[in-house]
Amino acid sequence: MSETGNDCALADEAGQPDGTAEARRRKALLKAGALQNAILTSANFSIIATDEKGVIQLFNVGAERMLGYTAAEVVNRISPSDIHDPQEVMARARALSLELATTIAPGFEALAFKASREIQDIYELTYICKDGSRFPAVVSITALRDDYGDIIGYLLIGTDNSVRKRVESELNDAMAAAEKANRAKTDFLSGMSHELRTPLNAILGFAQLMESGSPSPTPSQKRNLEQILKAGWYLLELINEILDLALIESGKVTLSREPVSLAEVMLECRAMIEPQAQKRGVGMTFPRFESPFFVKADRTRVKQVLINLLFNAVKYNKPGGAVAVDCTLSPPDSIRISVRDTGAGLAPEQLAQLYQPFNRLGKEAGAEEGTGIGLVVTKRLVELMGGVLGADSAVGVGSVFWIELSLTAAPQVAVREAERAVRPQVSDGTPLRTLLYVEDNPANLELVEQLVARRPDLRMLSAADGNLGIEFARTCQPEVILMDINLPGISGIEAMSILRADPSTAHIPIIALSANAVPRDIEKALEAGFFNYLTKPIKVNQFMDALDVALKFAQPASGRAAEKQEA
Repeated sequence: MSETGNDCALADEAGQPDGTAEARRRKALLKAGALQNAILTSANFSIIATDEKGVIQLFNVGAERMLGYTAAEVVNRISPSDIHDPQEVMARARALSLELATTIAPGFEALAFKASREIQDIYELTYICKDGSRFPAVVSITALRDDYGDIIGYLLIGTDNSVRKRVESELNDAMAAAEKANRAKTDFLSGMSHELRTPLNAILGFAQLMESGSPSPTPSQKRNLEQILKAGWYLLELINEILDLALIESGKVTLSREPVSLAEVMLECRAMIEPQAQKRGVGMTFPRFESPFFVKADRTRVKQVLINLLFNAVKYNKPGGAVAVDCTLSPPDSIRISVRDTGAGLAPEQLAQLYQPFNRLGKEAGAEEGTGIGLVVTKRLVELMGGVLGADSAVGVGSVFWIELSLTAAPQVAVREAERAVRPQVSDGTPLRTLLYVEDNPANLELVEQLVARRPDLRMLSAADGNLGIEFARTCQPEVILMDINLPGISGIEAMSILRADPSTAHIPIIALSANAVPRDIEKALEAGFFNYLTKPIKVNQFMDALDVALKFAQPASGRAAEKQEA
């Protein structure tokens, strides 16, 4: 072959001479070597390589910096498990022993992470430095194999995980602090509600007594009482709305989602709102339900939502205006309830600010009182029940507010006899029945005493604290007990629990009468065993109805005496 032919044979595939290809290979090798050297000498992560027995053979600069050892101190001397937290190593070894159904030999705990030949793992551990200090790390372990596939060692690449762990710890601390603050906020709101409602109970209770007392108040006194009652009920509404909004925002509102009859709720709302509409000269029309519709919601909250929308439609209407309530199916499985008014309407910029707390959309100077909270609470309650609230409006025409709730199947029919109880007519010669009221506030005691004095079938005993109330209940055997929650000494809940555990008093219905109106407090009391829960300020009709229901379920004293004689 000619010399020229030899030169051609030595050329590479790209037609380059042999010298050029060799230079490129040398350059590539130098580059690879530089990369390997940069990796091995990097101070940002540790590289530890072991032989097949788990003894360290390579310990890079990063490992030296992180752990404080020199390579000479660990190579051919120790295994990676010797610089791990021993408790973590043993825990991992036990877990692997169970997984592999075998025993991990001492010294191999940090390496025997998998039984298969495809060993590769990433895990978190705690490294122990030469000076005894510790730090969290994330380590990737890979099996090193020869050309025949046999394991000849292990490669562990680790990074310091201290920053992430510190951030996680700070985040957890912040979340715990926020949760603690939320609990403190809820407790504060509960206490604030109680403290505000207690004086309001006396104000509204005695004002109602004076308004309906005998002799009747003079026209001047009646006007004064009307102003007191109007201001008192408005203040109570403000307290309730602020409390509701705060509880919703803190995630403390609990809802009982169950089938709710729209026809029944609408009838109750109509009975409450229509008289107010008539006083203002506003006409109202409600839908006729040809077939029953049930929504999955909290019954109390649905009423609260509808009453708020209906009252706003009446309050912000024009004289001689109208309010129309409609219900239409909203496919596939919802129903829309619309409340349409003929008021002044809202401009687009007002609609955009509709759900801002305390924003009354320019109505502050008007004659109508308001807080700017009710609609915000309404929207959030609807959303908590899985529904949607919306509004459309036109200036000079009026507004329509609507909610959509999910439809559900009708519940099993269950007649609530207690709720349908009718107040009994008292005939001559009917024996008096005893009511025990456990309360430390003299004003509250006097108010209830005057209310009970209007009942010819009742007499009232009182006790100023829980312990005395227990003794009175055991001795006097009242038909019904009214129990304040916040009592000196033991609480009303504790006193109720003691009475429930005593066979001689376990049968007596106990009604909680408290200024604590937070739903959590009410649920806690009812779960503890109270027959009913009334909040202060007292609404006279509601109070009397609750007594009637409890008395219906109470066992008469004569019946108990007969049972004891038979026993």
